[in-house]
Amino acid sequence: MAAKIGILLALGLVGFAAFTWWRATQSEARAEQAFPPEGQILDVDGIAVHAVVMGNGPDVVLIHGSSGNTRDMTFALAPILAENYRVIVFDRPGLGYSDSFNPEGETIQEQADILQRAAAQLGAEKPIVAGQSLGGSVALAWAVTRPNNLSALVLIAPAAIPWETPLDNFNRLAATNLGSALALPLITSYVPESYVETALDKVFAPQTAPEGYAEHFGPALTMRRASMHANAKQRVRLLEEVERLQPRYGEISVPTEIIHGTADTTVKLDWHSTRLIEQIPGAELIELRGIGHMPQVVAAEEVAAAIDRAAQRAGLR
Repeated sequence: MAAKIGILLALGLVGFAAFTWWRATQSEARAEQAFPPEGQILDVDGIAVHAVVMGNGPDVVLIHGSSGNTRDMTFALAPILAENYRVIVFDRPGLGYSDSFNPEGETIQEQADILQRAAAQLGAEKPIVAGQSLGGSVALAWAVTRPNNLSALVLIAPAAIPWETPLDNFNRLAATNLGSALALPLITSYVPESYVETALDKVFAPQTAPEGYAEHFGPALTMRRASMHANAKQRVRLLEEVERLQPRYGEISVPTEIIHGTADTTVKLDWHSTRLIEQIPGAELIELRGIGHMPQVVAAEEVAAAIDRAAQRAGLR
């Protein structure tokens, strides 16, 4: 009897796993149908990089943060900038519709390298480079390791100074192959989009996600298994990469603008940007009173103004 029960339980688990895998696959297909690529897919030495290009003028590259995609930047900031610039918005590797290419997780230097080469393929040899949060870390890596391939640097709530808080348990688990195989299909299959949309407000705090943002951003894209796994692997590696990069901030010689909300509890102003400004020669800091971690959405005009200042300092406007 016990053996029969064991067999039935095993069959039940196999059936549940198969159904979950099927359901996750269906959910991902619906997400991609509802939120297809906004732009073009570039082939950069065999690696797909999704790029959205709009507007005319000096080149500006926008790099999104953790768990994001191009839609985070195209909701508000990119259309404003497109009135005066040619704006290039990239999906970072493994997110949105750009390929992941490092099984261990793409380093910020690898991300800077592939995005710089993608920008050059589009004719942007020395763009203004602007990145938010983890995208700010990538922008810093671009400025340090590829100094001849940008004209100015804009950092939006950047993760720039080594921190002491540990990585959350979810990302630790999601970064592992076992967690990717066992836990992520459950999230993709059974966590409703409404839950993720509610969770967005925590990212925006003390603001809330503006009306229409979730419908534009497409939380279901973030909930795809491969995207969560790629994002987590990058998060696991980020601290040690920032620790290695920080001693080279003094090498950055292009005009640099840093913009950061005073109410940001995700990447804190006092820990990151107020220290960073002392390490980059000539950097200027704009503090946004009462703004949280998403100024590229809730304070897009102010971020655009910071990019204007960087362009003016670089002689582009």
